[in-house]
Amino acid sequence: MTFAATRLLLLALAAPAAALVVWLLVRARRRAERSWTGRALEPRLRSGAPRPGWALAALAGLAVLGTALALARPRWGTAEHTVERRGVDVVFVLDSSLSMAAPDVPPSRFWLAQSLVRRMAAAMPGNRVALVGAEGVGVVLAPLTVDGAVIDLLLDAAEPGTLPVPGTKLAPALERALALFPEGSETHPVLVVVSDGEVHGEDLSGVLERLEGAGVIVHAIGVGTRHGAPIPLPDRPGEVKRDERGEIVITRLESAGLERLARATGGVWLEASSAAADPAPVLDRIAALRGRRHDTTTLATLEERFQWPLGLAVAALGAWLALGAHGARRREESPT
Repeated sequence: MTFAATRLLLLALAAPAAALVVWLLVRARRRAERSWTGRALEPRLRSGAPRPGWALAALAGLAVLGTALALARPRWGTAEHTVERRGVDVVFVLDSSLSMAAPDVPPSRFWLAQSLVRRMAAAMPGNRVALVGAEGVGVVLAPLTVDGAVIDLLLDAAEPGTLPVPGTKLAPALERALALFPEGSETHPVLVVVSDGEVHGEDLSGVLERLEGAGVIVHAIGVGTRHGAPIPLPDRPGEVKRDERGEIVITRLESAGLERLARATGGVWLEASSAAADPAPVLDRIAALRGRRHDTTTLATLEERFQWPLGLAVAALGAWLALGAHGARRREESPT
């Protein structure tokens, strides 16, 4: 036998104290009665046999003891419960390349991308979520987890241009994301790609075929504007990126590759060009998948047995009240 709240077992120490208090009160009341009735008259004024003080004290102690044990929640015996989990496995692929620092979407594309991922992760508490960073290489920042707070913490530490290999390539990140989905899972695999789409002619055909073959739905959110903006350099404040001829590089939202990923897999394409961008269409599509498939797990748990000590406490309290609280006695009027 175990207890779920072992600290509450300390309340059982109040049982003998309660019994002692009741016993003392009964004795004090009887002494008070005898002081004005006298021993000869007392039996004639009492109806029935006197209630023993020790019985009232024992019942009070049992009531307190049973209550304390019930609050501590005793457990014994095992029971099997089938837990059904309806949900979707969602992997966020976040572009953290240097171009995501562009301020054409104030304060920056990356800030808006972080905000969108936070909002989406918080809006799907029943799903497992993961995070993959995408630059010149794909890096798993968080595997699939039901704890969305992990994603939030990792987003706080993320910055553009911090992964080991600089650049913008989605294919390696998509491959890493695809590997996170467990084989044979009954949940729907979903990818949410948040990027400015600057893949510089990268061929996504191979990874797209693998995504389609695995039944992965890709939702793509393009962050940025068509007119674009210069790329600030993180290690040189106030300066922007320039090409080999010394001209300022302008980065723009390139939607072609992202739209292709979404349309080929049956996903949603969104363009986020302001802080007011709403990911509701993506969330609605993910929510629509929740009821289609599910995982079931059988868990063995200890049975809650608080009913037994609680029943003891109720029975003891009922008997205590029947005998008369604090030793009260019924009296009949003396004959005249």
